[in-house]
Amino acid sequence: MRTDFLVIGSGIAGLTYALKVAQEFPDKKVVVMTKATADETNTKYAQGGIAVVNDLENDSFEKHIEDTLIAGDGLCNEKVVEIVVKEGPDRVNEIIEWGARFDKEKDGDYKLGKEGGHSEYRILHHKDITGKEMERALIDAVAAQKNIEFIKHCFVIDIITQHHLGYLVTKSTPDIECYGVYVLNLETNHIEKILAKITLLATGGNGQVYRTTTNPSIATGDGVAMVYRAKGRIENMEFIQFHPTALYEPGLKGQAFLITEAVRGDGGILRNKNGEAFMEKYDPRKDLAPRDIVARAIDSEMKRTGTEHVWLDCRHFSKEKFIEHFPNIYEKCLSVGIDITQHMIPVSPAAHYSCGGIKTDEWGRSSVKNLYACGECSSTGLHGANRLASNSLLEAMVFAHRCFIDVKEKVRSVEIRENIPDWNARGTAEPKEMILITQSLKELQLVMSDYVGIVRNDVRLQRAMHRLDLLWEETEQLYQNTSLSTQLMELRNMITVGYLIVKGAAFRKESRGLHFNTDYPDQSALVQNIVL
Repeated sequence: MRTDFLVIGSGIAGLTYALKVAQEFPDKKVVVMTKATADETNTKYAQGGIAVVNDLENDSFEKHIEDTLIAGDGLCNEKVVEIVVKEGPDRVNEIIEWGARFDKEKDGDYKLGKEGGHSEYRILHHKDITGKEMERALIDAVAAQKNIEFIKHCFVIDIITQHHLGYLVTKSTPDIECYGVYVLNLETNHIEKILAKITLLATGGNGQVYRTTTNPSIATGDGVAMVYRAKGRIENMEFIQFHPTALYEPGLKGQAFLITEAVRGDGGILRNKNGEAFMEKYDPRKDLAPRDIVARAIDSEMKRTGTEHVWLDCRHFSKEKFIEHFPNIYEKCLSVGIDITQHMIPVSPAAHYSCGGIKTDEWGRSSVKNLYACGECSSTGLHGANRLASNSLLEAMVFAHRCFIDVKEKVRSVEIRENIPDWNARGTAEPKEMILITQSLKELQLVMSDYVGIVRNDVRLQRAMHRLDLLWEETEQLYQNTSLSTQLMELRNMITVGYLIVKGAAFRKESRGLHFNTDYPDQSALVQNIVL
């Protein structure tokens, strides 16, 4: 297949970009590829909302910029922060024009929420399913474009570069180029190649590297792993944001139900097993401190009291208002026997968001020519060492637009590369035992959760690296000798992502933002990004 624009991923970043290029070039072909269904994305599970300054009487760009910089703990790119905050309102108005509905007051003004790290009320939301509503609006808008083709149930194996033409490609190779991708068609089980002038990676996060995460099962870090294998630049992978409040369900592994930060924004209080409101011991902002501080405080309380969770107290809320604002949280809690008017909600931190990723410039360009990245898989410089709540949906839309602006002229001068070889699968056979893959996945998640979680130290990181080395060797042997499957490719990608997280964490000899190392509890004077 040949296409002008190839988009890998169908979340808010990928669909916003696809819609824009399709409208700009009605005569050109846009292919959107996803390994699951069109709406199974991280976007769909974003509850809280989107942070944007739209009330200049009570808020300002300067305040939003300052809040973002404080949360980012010295590692934000200030120019990028200013770009995202100031261009944000136009992008939000755009998705409203495309049909997204945000909650309004009776007088018609938008309801504004407040979350941890924000100095003002500026979070637009649609009940507690904001991401799902934005995804719905985008899918409807994309469906109306005749030149966008959706390809579902296809797994991208690798980015095609000069390496596949027989050239030696290393990190120091100048002008590495992307010609398209190899994909495994999960319906036919055939490996195909898709050649493109411009490729955008919008592949989402990597939460499945950990045992418990708020991310869906598709969040396996595929884009980051592919770019790293293609010798592209990856940065700041050590900054994994753990959402402080995922619903604790005994024995649960995999995707945990998120209790949005907006609950604390509306007055929810964190309490330990003795019923004490403990956040005031850790930060003057109490329950509305930034996520890294709240997650570490909860981790500390759990270890101190020997419990597996703390409590989120919402018993003082008006039942009607809670149901109006958080209907899905109310229903989920009720389904597991928790009436929020009488019981506190058991919560514990879960892997939530990757602040690092594919290093891009302010136009979404990666270090590989004709390859762009935006959304959670990218590292634009906005989040620094810790993402400010509800900035991610905003970043995705702003950078999707900026990628679109940059490719408008470029696409005219790029030619599709011919003579790309077919994928070579000779010498491989069906795996004899799937246990080799499933057991390795369990080991990976256990290692990452126990050694590379909220609190780290050098011994834990060293152990993690030794175990990942062994897993990598075993998995590469399997990869070379057996036919490809989703499970094998996801495992391979997650081991690569785990390695990058550990490597970044080992390089950072300080504690900053989401990375806390008990061997280096203070910040160093040298503030820098870790580029791998």
